[in-house]
Amino acid sequence: MDISVRDAALRPVRLGSTAATARAGADGSTILSLDQPLDSYPANLTDRLVKWANEKPEQVFLSMRYEDGSLVELTYAETLKQVEAIGTALLERNLPLDRPLVILSENDIENALLVLAALHVGIPYAPVSPAYSLLSTDFLKLRGVFQLLDPPLIFASDGERYGRAIRAVAPAGAEIITVRNHLQAPASTPFETLLGNTDRAAIERAHAAIRPDTLAKILFTSGTTGAPKGVVYPHLMIASQRQQVAQTFAFTMDEPAVMVDWLPWHHTFGGTQNFGTALYSGGSLRIDIGRPTPELVGPTVQNLREVSPTIYLNTPQGFASLLPHFRRDPALRESFFRRLKFIYYGGAVLHEHIWDELDRLALETVGARIMIASGLGCTEAGPVPASANWDPQRKAVVGLPVPGIEIKVAPVQGKLEFRLKGACVTPGYWKNPDLTKAAFDEDGFYKTGDAVQFLDPDHPEKGLRFDGRIAENFKIANGTWVHVGDLRVKIVDALAPLIVDAVITAPNRDYLGAILFPNADACRNLAGLGDDASVEAVLSAPAVVDKLQSGLDALARSASGAANTVQRMIVTAEPATLDTGELTDKRSISQRAVLERRVDLVESLYLEAAGAGVLVARI
Repeated sequence: MDISVRDAALRPVRLGSTAATARAGADGSTILSLDQPLDSYPANLTDRLVKWANEKPEQVFLSMRYEDGSLVELTYAETLKQVEAIGTALLERNLPLDRPLVILSENDIENALLVLAALHVGIPYAPVSPAYSLLSTDFLKLRGVFQLLDPPLIFASDGERYGRAIRAVAPAGAEIITVRNHLQAPASTPFETLLGNTDRAAIERAHAAIRPDTLAKILFTSGTTGAPKGVVYPHLMIASQRQQVAQTFAFTMDEPAVMVDWLPWHHTFGGTQNFGTALYSGGSLRIDIGRPTPELVGPTVQNLREVSPTIYLNTPQGFASLLPHFRRDPALRESFFRRLKFIYYGGAVLHEHIWDELDRLALETVGARIMIASGLGCTEAGPVPASANWDPQRKAVVGLPVPGIEIKVAPVQGKLEFRLKGACVTPGYWKNPDLTKAAFDEDGFYKTGDAVQFLDPDHPEKGLRFDGRIAENFKIANGTWVHVGDLRVKIVDALAPLIVDAVITAPNRDYLGAILFPNADACRNLAGLGDDASVEAVLSAPAVVDKLQSGLDALARSASGAANTVQRMIVTAEPATLDTGELTDKRSISQRAVLERRVDLVESLYLEAAGAGVLVARI
């Protein structure tokens, strides 16, 4: 790594305060809070829509380039007009407030309008992962969601794509709304019919009746640590978190955020944080139909050619998929970095080789590095209760609490758990009091299950760094805890760029193994094989095997004990996917799901004579 790149100047960006206070808790914990108070904020997120529609009616708020190449743009004034019409249609249906309407389909303009209308008139909604409808064969997860919610209204953009799921799980009497390919059995209502009338007096009465504890939406967790749970979002959570983020990323209030984003709205990163930031700041959001894989990133590339973001948020896999395009396309690089002030990643650790290349490309393109940072949050915390707002020097820094949040750092199983209290923290899980009670400690702090460490143990107020998930950790046969998160990062960094992720095996065994998920393009380049070569042939090429073996040997030699020494590894040609549950909606790999599904692969690591394809450390 070129030290001069790391030390190069950052493009200036205004961020919030880092002055914090730490105090001791009675249970041996440490409680952190930011000294800066939380400023006032609107009671409802859509108050911002009204504000911007009045102040800058002709500015584009939402835009989307569809698969057929057509571009749809809506100004703030046009958005508010349609939101009020849809809100009128929702109120006319007298929907029960204890049965949220359900959204099944992906991000698009109509989805956004329906969400804004529901928020504006106090009708609760629940966006559901499209994978539950499109990739499942038994609709087991979708049935569970519908049994919990009993929705009176179901929205899906495309009746043909979602028809099979709707017919399988929709409750009798539920209204189905579709944008295209309308259903006949059951018959669906065309979305365009919602735009017919506006009763402004009814809209104003409904909007004024919304209270901080009024249910806004229910988000279902991605299921990385168990079955999906319905997280309750009152309006207080959404509104307070937008102001907390605005104070933390203060530049978004100096210059409205311009964003290009694919992250799904049924997940809190995309649907609460990113969508909310664009609206709250009076900015613009290009809805991106691309996905963070080499095969599906094309629309993202096109959108980034057309829209130069001021802030860009993505997953590590998303950045990895974009880097080859940035390398070979100077015009794309120029468009991406031209006015970019901040890069934020979430969902997983950003490995150093990706970070390094983003720094290099920015320096070559605009003469300065762009601030890259992250934080730590969850669906239950709206989702950004803590963030780094300084240069973290390529470390997985959690940072400090946002204004109005208290973080408790509590000792659990030899680690320090990250716990939360504040307005942006959920009051609990929908219709599950037992789960709600178990989720909070005796002081009312939400127990995230994430582990952290102090950046400086002598000065806790300087902030936190990520230390894996407590639920992922396990003990090997000698009774020693294995800290999975740290070990996964070490493996990927040591084997980069050939490997994109690793899953650690296995509880109660005598030694550790790892299942490796390859970067097929990087392995293919090293192997010197053409595009027609199979993944199996690429992974068994001598150059690839030798490189991985050397990395395993180096890792084993540098380890200090059985709990951090990986003795065997195997590379899998089968990728993790959403359909199998091994890949979450954030495109991060679920350790639990991989170990449950690939039992045979795990067993091959522990045969007395190593199984086919298994690399054994030469210590």
